[in-house]
Amino acid sequence: MGPIRILLVDDHPIVREGYRRLLGRQPGLSVVAEAGDGEAALAAFAEHRPDIVLMDLSMPGGGGFSAVEAILAGDPQARILIVSMHQGAVFAQKAMAAGARGFVSKSSPPDELVRAIGTVMGGRRALSTDVAQEFARTMVEEDPTTGLTPRERDILLRLMRGMNGRAIALDLNLSSKTVQNNLSQIRAKLGASGDADLVLKAQRAGLVPAL
Repeated sequence: MGPIRILLVDDHPIVREGYRRLLGRQPGLSVVAEAGDGEAALAAFAEHRPDIVLMDLSMPGGGGFSAVEAILAGDPQARILIVSMHQGAVFAQKAMAAGARGFVSKSSPPDELVRAIGTVMGGRRALSTDVAQEFARTMVEEDPTTGLTPRERDILLRLMRGMNGRAIALDLNLSSKTVQNNLSQIRAKLGASGDADLVLKAQRAGLVPAL
């Protein structure tokens, strides 16, 4: 098999030059074309049919999101890896929703970009470490119950069903002390002042008790 053929899309020539130098030092990678805007990217993709596209988001001619959608409209199997100055999870989510296979921030170490290319070519999705951490932080902020252990979640679900500590202990075959200790840990993790507040926070997070 030949090298992985890459299309670089970025409106800054000096940035494309940096990518070309970096990727040119990697065995098995070859930059076959470049583009400075979305329209040129679509034309270059049609002409060269690269194995993967490295795409910036902030560009003239409709920007990266439009270019991703246009390329995928012509070839749904196209592999597109976003490389952007943006680190926010919202940009990565929007890019993935548009059909991109991965998202790497421009502040990432060079080896992360190389690794992401391999990951996408292997059929998996790729996120640079900083973007992945932002995803995790956002998930925790949106749902504080994600930090609970399976046992803590079981206890909380039963509390939401109206069971008291003793009933929960009997239902889960635990001691009352263990249940109370776990409830204290759950309140601490969710920042709840008491059981009523605990139930309210869990409901707001979308946790639904099993019937």
